[in-house]
Amino acid sequence: MTSLSAAIRAALETADPLAKAMATREVVRDWRLGRLDFTFDTPMPLRPTRPERPELLPPSRMPKRGRGGSERSRIALWHAIAHIEFVAIDLALDMAGRFGGEMGAGFTGDFLKVAGDEASHFMMIHRHLRGLGAAYGDLPAHDGLWESAQNTMHDVAARLAVVPMVLEARGLDVTPMTIDRVRAAGDERGARLLERILDDEIVHVRIGATHFAALASARRIDADEMWISLVSRHFGGRVKPPFNDSARLKAGLSRQAYAALALDKIDT
Repeated sequence: MTSLSAAIRAALETADPLAKAMATREVVRDWRLGRLDFTFDTPMPLRPTRPERPELLPPSRMPKRGRGGSERSRIALWHAIAHIEFVAIDLALDMAGRFGGEMGAGFTGDFLKVAGDEASHFMMIHRHLRGLGAAYGDLPAHDGLWESAQNTMHDVAARLAVVPMVLEARGLDVTPMTIDRVRAAGDERGARLLERILDDEIVHVRIGATHFAALASARRIDADEMWISLVSRHFGGRVKPPFNDSARLKAGLSRQAYAALALDKIDT
């Protein structure tokens, strides 16, 4: 029987975006059907294999998307969302494969579910992008999301604090505004797609927050204090308002904690 870690690594090392999404869904299905051995005999790669396109640029060199209603700006928006969802597949797979042996089957199953959801999101967005006459890879993208994973490979608590509880939580803040923008442009199908993704992302953040709280309890540290400390040390950006407090509450995030790291409370 194939080990779970070997199956996860094979998906991480699949370069073609659609093939990676399909490989991820296969890993999730095989795990649920008991076809994979719960062993971690294969280390995770330092970086997942990336396709030749899109070109990856530093965030500072990324061209501005603009906020107009032109076809070009619409394509740029959906391409950026596709890239976020594509990298999110790798983030969830790496979480399960890198820390699953330490954290157990419940943790592993939760993040394989996240990986499967992200794969489905990517495939839906890819189809929507195709409907606009474009494809993932047509425009440059940045690699800042994976840099956060590299910075937290040593500690599952740090990874949980930064990836689901900062990066994915940011999606809870900005997606409602994106939905309004897409709907105002007459793209009702795209708006409904983003509404589905928002619902799923609330669940994903809650998964991360739940496991983080359990770790804090096991380490006998206040969860808010541990989160603030880890984010301060390992996240290169800032926790920026405005916040979608209602979605964050549903996701189990502490308003007291993220307010303490809000942009207007950080000394520059």
